[in-house]
Amino acid sequence: MLKKIMKSILAIFGAIIGYELVDVLDLATEFPKPVWENIDRWFISTQFIGIIIGLLFGFFVVSFLLEKLLQLIINFEYKLKEVSWKKIVISISGIIIGLLIGILISISFPVLKSHRIGQYLQVLINLVCAYLGFSLLTYKEIEIIKLFEKSNKNKMDNIYDDEISSKILDTSVIIDGRIADICKSGFVEGTLIVPEFVLEELRHIADSSDVLKRNRGRRGLDILKQMQKESNINIQIIEQDFDEINEVDSKLVRLAQIMDARIVTNDYNLNKVAELQGVFVLNINELANAVKPIVLPGEEMDVKVIKEGKEDGQGVAYLDDGTMIVVDDGVNYMGKKISVLVTSILQTAAGRMIFAKPKAREQINLIKG
Repeated sequence: MLKKIMKSILAIFGAIIGYELVDVLDLATEFPKPVWENIDRWFISTQFIGIIIGLLFGFFVVSFLLEKLLQLIINFEYKLKEVSWKKIVISISGIIIGLLIGILISISFPVLKSHRIGQYLQVLINLVCAYLGFSLLTYKEIEIIKLFEKSNKNKMDNIYDDEISSKILDTSVIIDGRIADICKSGFVEGTLIVPEFVLEELRHIADSSDVLKRNRGRRGLDILKQMQKESNINIQIIEQDFDEINEVDSKLVRLAQIMDARIVTNDYNLNKVAELQGVFVLNINELANAVKPIVLPGEEMDVKVIKEGKEDGQGVAYLDDGTMIVVDDGVNYMGKKISVLVTSILQTAAGRMIFAKPKAREQINLIKG
């Protein structure tokens, strides 16, 4: 129903413009008598032809634009739920600035007021300028917010020397899920930013035909929704995108450079690429390795040997945090819980590896000695 009403309004508007154009261009048919006495000539007059052309143009040609306009309204209503108040203020400011520019243009060209058609041109100029102002300030939203934040920071006596950086979450760290627990613990400060293109990738994974990928994508969306409900976690979804860049990782690096933010990830490749381009990265895997219990050579621990090692006679056990323990001669204790002495520790990119030997063997050696 709304579509038909809008089409009718546009058709009437087009008919009025068509009639006015005929009059402005001095193409109007003159009638020696009143119009109602020359009604047969009216239907072949230039005024009537202008009305018909304008009406058809407004009804049919603008119909495609009407469809786009309705779709834009629907999308706007959907997106408005995720828009922050900062974006709304910036958008309104852009519209106001655009309208002011449009008024200045209209004042600078008095010829626009000399004809009735000029009034319609003024409306068009104002609409175009308002749209340009809205688009420009919205596109530069991040830079504008950072400008005001830095300005306010300089005016305030802050006890901290460094501003807390925003952190951009990538797809892998959202699916991983540990970031939610880290944020709950209070170790992560500042705003957590989720770009729209990361959300789009999550939705694409969640709709995958592969069961494993689909489950991982849905897990990521559930974790993100759970984090949004936490009062102590500040998550901001932004629409900033880079159409000229195809890869999501490259978009993340570019966004981090613009915002002077940090990337939170557990992707090794993204970590290296970001560091090469001067972007600071917070790697969840590195954090997990850093907070593992420290074990020193000579310490004693109780472990359960669960499988054979790569070398002859070796057995493998694991700590609760997943750290691998290689037990020398541990194959003799398969499936048993024994006490071992740590002999050495090897730190690798994959994590920490502990080498140990059974304490029972040490005791036997002492007795023999």
